Amino acid sequence: MTTLPDYPFASNRHTHASGLVQHYLDEGPRGGAPVLMLHGNPSWSYYWRRLVLGLRDTYRCIVPDHIGMGWSDKPDDSRYTYTLQSRVDDLDALIERLVAEHGLPARGWTLVLHDWGGMIGTAWACRRPERVSRLVVTNTAGFPNPKDQRLPATLRLGRDSRLGEWLILKHNAFARGAARWGVTRKLDPAVAAALVSPYDTPAHRLATLRFVQDIPLGPDDRAWPLVEATGRALDQFANRPMLLGWGLKDFVFDAAFLAEWRRRFPAAEVHAYADAGHYVLEDAHERLVPAIRAFLERS
Repeated sequence: MTTLPDYPFASNRHTHASGLVQHYLDEGPRGGAPVLMLHGNPSWSYYWRRLVLGLRDTYRCIVPDHIGMGWSDKPDDSRYTYTLQSRVDDLDALIERLVAEHGLPARGWTLVLHDWGGMIGTAWACRRPERVSRLVVTNTAGFPNPKDQRLPATLRLGRDSRLGEWLILKHNAFARGAARWGVTRKLDPAVAAALVSPYDTPAHRLATLRFVQDIPLGPDDRAWPLVEATGRALDQFANRPMLLGWGLKDFVFDAAFLAEWRRRFPAAEVHAYADAGHYVLEDAHERLVPAIRAFLERS
């Protein structure tokens, strides 16, 4: 069994109307201000472990694993539609249940976003803007690609080719590649193994493939309307405190994405790390976790 360094958390599970079970963390005092952390592809709640450990004495940390990822159910295509809209609907159902049945407040939520978690979280925030009080944005987007829809060749391979599909499903290439190339300092082998551990069989890697295939590049892609609508609606959060924490060596969510966030939210607090990559909380956690905590305490 794979060990999970720095992940001493109790598991919680929510059963959706479909019967699918979503795993999530609920760490911290029951009356603490809620901090919702949303991972992307191909990570899972394990990615947020250091931030949870750094906040759970005061804040109530809610950290879901998206369906098909982490310790959530991993259905095939006949049981689940792997789309951005499905992710937003799942999140909304989970949060509404937590508010109704688990003592979470209706307002005052902080969103902490990374990778695809950014589009999921911002789309949900635009659906429930009254719930959101602050945003922490790390190496992600909440709007269409600002680089004329250009993608790195590795993502194009996974998105648009049979070879890419075979590499992801058969060889776990996306999760393994992210653990290797998403950081600037080599991960401890136990940490790298923990990050990829949920994706141990081809059937358990389906979500990592479908996430890549759902990247929208134009109006013909099914996620495009929601991404475009979210980008148009984002300015409603201009009066919310925002922190941007960025690994500048990210070859996907690079400086152009950070520049777009700064253009849209010029008042945002910015922490950019020249020595950090896509998994910024792996490369720069010693600096970013205290910065996030200080931001929460004064905003």
